[in-house]
Amino acid sequence: MRDPRPTGGDAEPVRAAGPEAAHARDELLAEAVREVLASTAAYGAMVHLRSRDGRSLVLRTLAGVPLSIMSPFRRVAAAGPLPVAVCFRTGRTVTLSDSEDIVRRFPQLAVGLPYDFVSACVPVGHGGERFGVLSVLWPASDDGVPDGDGGRPEAVASRLGAGLAGVAAAGQPVEPAGDAAVVELSPPTAVTTRVGLFDWDVASGALAADVQFREIFGLAPGEFDGTVRCLTGRIAPGDVPEFRAAARTALEHGEVLAARVRVLGAAGRPYPVELWARVPGAISDGGTHLVGAVLDVRALTAAAAAVERLHEGLLSLDPDGLISYVNRAAEPLLGAGAEELVGHHPWEVLPWLADPFYENRYRAALLSQQPTAFLAVRPPDGWLAFSLYPDPHGVTVRMVAAEAPPGAAEPPTALAPPAATAGAGTGGVGGTHHLLQLASALTEAVTVRDVCRAVAEEILPAFGGQELAIYGVREQRLHLVSQSGYPDGFLDGFEGTPLDARVPGAEALSTGTPIFFESVRELAAAYPGLALDEMGAWAFLPLIASGRPVGSCILGFDRAHPFTVEERGLLTGLGGFIAQALERARLYDAEFALARGLQQALLPHRLPQVPGIRTAARYLPGTQGMEIGGDWYDAIVTGDDLTLVIGDVEGHSVGAAAAMGQLRSAVRAFASGGEPPGEVLARTNRLLLDLDPGLLASCCLVRLTPADGTVRIGRAGHLPPVLRHPDGRAEALYVPGGPLLGVDDGAAYPVSELRLRPGSLLALYTDGLVEDPALAIDQGVDRLRAALAHGRAGEALEELAERLLREVGSTGRVDDVALLLTAFGTDGGVGGPGGGTDGGVGVGPDGGTDGAGAATFVGPGCDEG
Repeated sequence: MRDPRPTGGDAEPVRAAGPEAAHARDELLAEAVREVLASTAAYGAMVHLRSRDGRSLVLRTLAGVPLSIMSPFRRVAAAGPLPVAVCFRTGRTVTLSDSEDIVRRFPQLAVGLPYDFVSACVPVGHGGERFGVLSVLWPASDDGVPDGDGGRPEAVASRLGAGLAGVAAAGQPVEPAGDAAVVELSPPTAVTTRVGLFDWDVASGALAADVQFREIFGLAPGEFDGTVRCLTGRIAPGDVPEFRAAARTALEHGEVLAARVRVLGAAGRPYPVELWARVPGAISDGGTHLVGAVLDVRALTAAAAAVERLHEGLLSLDPDGLISYVNRAAEPLLGAGAEELVGHHPWEVLPWLADPFYENRYRAALLSQQPTAFLAVRPPDGWLAFSLYPDPHGVTVRMVAAEAPPGAAEPPTALAPPAATAGAGTGGVGGTHHLLQLASALTEAVTVRDVCRAVAEEILPAFGGQELAIYGVREQRLHLVSQSGYPDGFLDGFEGTPLDARVPGAEALSTGTPIFFESVRELAAAYPGLALDEMGAWAFLPLIASGRPVGSCILGFDRAHPFTVEERGLLTGLGGFIAQALERARLYDAEFALARGLQQALLPHRLPQVPGIRTAARYLPGTQGMEIGGDWYDAIVTGDDLTLVIGDVEGHSVGAAAAMGQLRSAVRAFASGGEPPGEVLARTNRLLLDLDPGLLASCCLVRLTPADGTVRIGRAGHLPPVLRHPDGRAEALYVPGGPLLGVDDGAAYPVSELRLRPGSLLALYTDGLVEDPALAIDQGVDRLRAALAHGRAGEALEELAERLLREVGSTGRVDDVALLLTAFGTDGGVGGPGGGTDGGVGVGPDGGTDGAGAATFVGPGCDEG
């Protein structure tokens, strides 16, 4: 990640300093979310910006989406697996078409937001500098991102990136501080309330009024003479005394609020207006002056009257789920008055709606922007049917009495108050989703190193922390397992601390109670003389699994940090998850050394030396999970030929590694006997079925004849080899192949032939190299092809292998990677002329190619054409 310092570029600098720079940045963000919502069919947008330490992405601006629902994502670990983080790291747009797509590619997001919606995350940057991510949300749809919206978020993100580059060029930080800003959207309909302004000298009767004021009172241009007498002629005669009384009240008490009078409209029909006025203190004769506004509330009054006439109950919820309006028919249905309901969540004030299911229905409607309905039991009278109608401004709820569904139990006569049943301490449904989302990172961690990395890269940034220390218990003492962010040597004095020592980490563990310090003063007062670093707040979490002390987790914050009730509850719950994950990981680590030794023994220790051919191989274990899989590679001298093999047994386990060893031995034995590639694969397939390990495998086998460059390729469900020609072009060889090994004992594996020219390079690989949550697998293959095509002149084969792992491999790799490179007929470097060009041509299923200089295919049993 680049240092967030001035970048220059061609962006217009924003000349701002201090608060003005923050205002300039926030105006750019607000303009971006408004623009993307105005130019697309999306209902919500938000911007995450990188944090000062670069470890997090911080939610800074959002519109059309409640901040309460997005609270689990106010801080996202930049190294984490969420789409916002993947987009930021890779610089590529990540699009999610529906809930199934989310579950398949980003399960942690599905845990935190288990709702159906369409989204796109677009990188925000300029001139090589990456500032953050613009996220856009569309209503749930079978078609994904609506036609016509493609590319528009990218254009908005590009302009935003240029603007932020200007802020940075002015020497001001782009990184956010403070809470996220919610951008208000324009109302969904035309303004229904008109406001006119006036200044009235009561003593003289002079009245100054704006155009809107004159229009509200029906005064045509030139008809108003600037006196209050002209105005009173427009007021219904019965309301003139009320009007004068309101003026006297304002003069006596300094203001009048919402005094209502009727104005005579066309044909003498009256309509209501509201008068708001006060005595201005800045005018020397303010005691005789009134300034204020008149509100034309006809449309609102008519709408309210229409709603109140309904016999169905209606509620209006704002985007955060707070009740903003209740009609009269809703009060008896809910068993509560408007004064009890307005300003509260329904599930907080109505005990029978305290079940998290009902809050989930509201959140699902708001996130999917699709109507939804449900039944709720209301003691003691029976059932209500609720229908929810959402838009970006909130949710309208319709309620009617309903019959009990078939088989439903009788409703209880009373329920406990909501406080007894709600998820206090974890923020209800939202807090529970947040806890599960963060805990899901720990469920994917297998080794102790994985657990510590998950806490450091995902949980610590989620709370805005800068320091982390995880201690384990051994022989009744605390020993450091992992630390991040501490000054060198600071923790040395705490190594081996006894469990009964009076230090917060040990006391939290011995008492089983988390300890929170919101400032340096609090910690220093509680533990005088305790060595302190530069942090300003701390959380000490006991790690206890199955009643047994496992260790302590310490989080440090670089400034004073008031821990909310929700944060304390989340951190306490996460302490239990961390403890369980550490205990599980210790057991795994004890078994892992044996399994890893088995795997290393099964891979070749060196590759054979063949004149005119050079080879290089790489193997990387998965970054998550068992870290031991069934990927393998091999190079076998068979007479005058060299047989190249790449394969992948499904799964990550000792069983997968054992099956890999058996298959590698089988392929080596069959190939050494001179069998053609197709027969080697067929016999290996039958052997795997006979062994019946319950696993499948893919394999690609290439036999290369150095004398003339002939290559024979057989594939068993494996990804295509990638060939780089001497002129630097590269292409994926989608030659015909057979099914995976272990599926069909009668499967045939066709063989395709081609002739290599001196200077050609062939790449065999497993899917771990080209898999990426943000890309389809064929796009990953094409990325490998492009990386090969852009090789530099004289690049050594070993250097090329390392570069491919860096440029093509995903930073969030979970699968093993095997890579086998073979250069034919060259000495020294393998780079193409001038570094190569990205001009590859894919090979179709019939084996043919197009383009000058492409490899020549020779059909089975045929001479070269």
